[in-house]
Amino acid sequence: MTLTAFLLVLVFVWTGMAVKFIVPPCDQHMFDSNVDNCLSDFNKSLESSGYQDKCPWPAVKSIYNKLKHCVDDWANVSWCKGYGFLVDNVFFEVHEMYFSVCGQVQDPPLTTLIMLVAPVIIATLFLPLLCVNLVTCNIEMPRTLGL
Repeated sequence: MTLTAFLLVLVFVWTGMAVKFIVPPCDQHMFDSNVDNCLSDFNKSLESSGYQDKCPWPAVKSIYNKLKHCVDDWANVSWCKGYGFLVDNVFFEVHEMYFSVCGQVQDPPLTTLIMLVAPVIIATLFLPLLCVNLVTCNIEMPRTLGL
C-alpha cells in the first residue's frame, strides 16, 4: 500500500501532473471588490429596518444569510477561503455597525423593580413580628397541681 502511494507520487511528479494540484494564491482585490457589492446590497436592505433604535436581528436573518452566502462564494471564487481573517473582518465590521446593541441588557422600569423587591422586603420585616406575636399569644402558663 505504501509502495503504491509512493509510486503514484513519483509518476505525478515525473509527468508534471503534480503542478495541476497547486492552489493559486488569494486574489484579495477581486475578493474585496465583490464583497463591497455584497455589503452594499446588505446596507440597502437594512436602511429601512431602523437598526439604530433596536436590535434588528430576528427581522434581518434572511438578509444576513444572503450576505454570508455571498461573502463565502466570493471567498471560494477568489481562492481566499483559506484566509479566514478576510471573511472574519467583513463580519466583524457588519456586527459592529448593525448589531452592537443586540447584546446590551436593559434594566426594567423602576415600577417593575419595586413590584419585584417590595414583597420580599415587607416579608423580611414583618416575619419576626408575626413570629413573636404567635409565640406570645398561644402560650398558656402551666398550672400547678394542688395549689
